[in-house]
Amino acid sequence: MAMQIVIEPNGTVRCVYGEEIELTALGDVRIARGSHVDPTDAGWTADLSPVNGPVLGPFRQRSAALKAELCWLNEHWL
Repeated sequence: MAMQIVIEPNGTVRCVYGEEIELTALGDVRIARGSHVDPTDAGWTADLSPVNGPVLGPFRQRSAALKAELCWLNEHWL
């Protein structure tokens, strides 16, 4: 999936961090956690509470939790 960047009218830029472009070229950068992907007794979960989102999962594999996390952020946060 390609990196999505949202530029708000006030000039604020939001994106899920990636290394596709050098973000400092856009100005000052502040990186904040958008979620937590952690193991639980039931499997891996993606907790999106830092962006007022749900807890997704459990998933059998961490990679599945990471994929669900990115899909949710791209669809609901960006």
